Amino acid sequence: MATVAGYFDRKPSSSVRPGIAHLQPDPTSPHTPQQRTVSSAFSSPSISYRAEEEALIFEIGTRHLSAGFTGESYPRCKLGFGPEESGRVGDYRRWLPEYDERPRRKQPVETWGNDYELWQMDMRGSDLGIIEDKIERAVREAFTKYLLLDPKPRRLTVILPSIMPHQLLSTVLNTLFNNFQPPNINLLSPPILSTVAAGCRSGLVVDIGWRETIITSVYDYREVHQFRTTRAMRMLTLEMAKLLERYDKGTRKEESMATAENPSVVQTTEDASPTSLNVSLDQAEEVTIRMAWCNSRTNASGTSTPENTSDKRGLEPINEEQPNGTISATHSTQDPLVSLPSPSSPRHSISIPFSQLAQPVEAALLATSKRRHELDDHEQPLHTLIYKSLLSLPPDVRSVCMSRIIFTGGGSNIPGLKARLLSDVSAMVQERGWDVVEGKAADERRRRLKEISSNRRQATSTTGEVLKEPSAGKLGSSMPQDTNFIDEKLQREHEKESKPTVSGIIRSVETLGAWAGGSLLANLRIKGVVEIEKDSFLQHGLAGARKEVETNIAQQKGYGAGMARGMAAERGWTLGAWA
Repeated sequence: MATVAGYFDRKPSSSVRPGIAHLQPDPTSPHTPQQRTVSSAFSSPSISYRAEEEALIFEIGTRHLSAGFTGESYPRCKLGFGPEESGRVGDYRRWLPEYDERPRRKQPVETWGNDYELWQMDMRGSDLGIIEDKIERAVREAFTKYLLLDPKPRRLTVILPSIMPHQLLSTVLNTLFNNFQPPNINLLSPPILSTVAAGCRSGLVVDIGWRETIITSVYDYREVHQFRTTRAMRMLTLEMAKLLERYDKGTRKEESMATAENPSVVQTTEDASPTSLNVSLDQAEEVTIRMAWCNSRTNASGTSTPENTSDKRGLEPINEEQPNGTISATHSTQDPLVSLPSPSSPRHSISIPFSQLAQPVEAALLATSKRRHELDDHEQPLHTLIYKSLLSLPPDVRSVCMSRIIFTGGGSNIPGLKARLLSDVSAMVQERGWDVVEGKAADERRRRLKEISSNRRQATSTTGEVLKEPSAGKLGSSMPQDTNFIDEKLQREHEKESKPTVSGIIRSVETLGAWAGGSLLANLRIKGVVEIEKDSFLQHGLAGARKEVETNIAQQKGYGAGMARGMAAERGWTLGAWA
């Protein structure tokens, strides 16, 4: 019997285990390697990139958070901050059969829809702890349910509005750094990213958001000027809620007090300035997204104004002089009725003329029901603010931006709104030109100049003489100019290589949105102005940020650009547009 050592010392004979030399592939021919490098036990062998190289894109707004990977054209998820998303685990009340028919308490107009917002620019009375918890819950849900990632440190690109309170910015950065441990965070501005996603270097970005409409002039990837107005989607949704409640009250009154003489007459009531509403934000927003539309300029010119008394295409406007506050209008055959669920009970329905669904858009975004002197600077209509934005730019920047008007935000999807805004801006340019001075005196001066030019044309046509401009030479003779053949050749070569650019006309450009622009820049490894390191922020917070003035001072003292940036990096990071 062989010993144990002898047993292990023995080698298999060739008869028992034949050689496998004939099974080896020819090294000169293409073959699959015998061993593959696997990054981890749970990753696929085909994945070759490292986990720390993965970058995520987060766009945090007033009502939603969008998250996804770099290089993709759209986010993987879009999570809201409403009361339904903020409920406790196991709260299934909204799926009960009678949940929609429960009695609701009226909400004040001033605080209507505040439960659906993450933050407000007015931080008085805001609880930063609740904001931090909402952000953490939304980001953790995006990681576990949609991105399917483990909690490893990854680079983050966060898209935030450039004008926001420092307390709010510090809360967002603290939540991301403390709970998800990213090595650095790159902050980007939505107007710049919308311009990048449109394939342009310059443009006028009209962001129709929830609380505000922000109009930003971007020239060569830099924010030049910015205007804001409170006429945005919240005001539009609020006007739609008032319209639904008005017709809901009229339908209920018609059911209780139906008249047999004229059954086609609809009795509706409306409070001139309601202080509370029964319609929830979910119901009003659903109707706004699906049914809201905007009239064209030609159709709107024939509709009712505050001086007119009726609208032939739909329901007559409210006459506040009536003592009982009720109106009656016969439905026109040319205006179809739209059946919508009743806000008070989803089992019932209300009928609204289709033309009336365009009134909230004109009242909220275009301010057609108010005169010009009744509007403050913070509630200007959109077309007026676009014209003022272009008017405030230098002529060379204006000629480029007016040909690249970029509409983005939730309100840009309303049918007919883009064409209406462009036509209104074109009409204002034709009427006023690019004259900064306005008023009765300016209008009178334009009228006199038109009269002088028309009189000159009439005099020229009657006498048959042609008015000529005096030449630049002496005694009325023009001096010959020497032609430079080298300059002409260089100009021709430059025209061949350069692409023709469109400028000087009013037109719009489509964009993929701020998230797609941020995904493109992060995929190309382009760093923004604000790149915050984790250790530096956790040590000093926002107080560790430095201004870009220090870099300019270092360059003025004689240091090079690279040395100046190095000195600024040693001192701290910069907040850029968020300072």
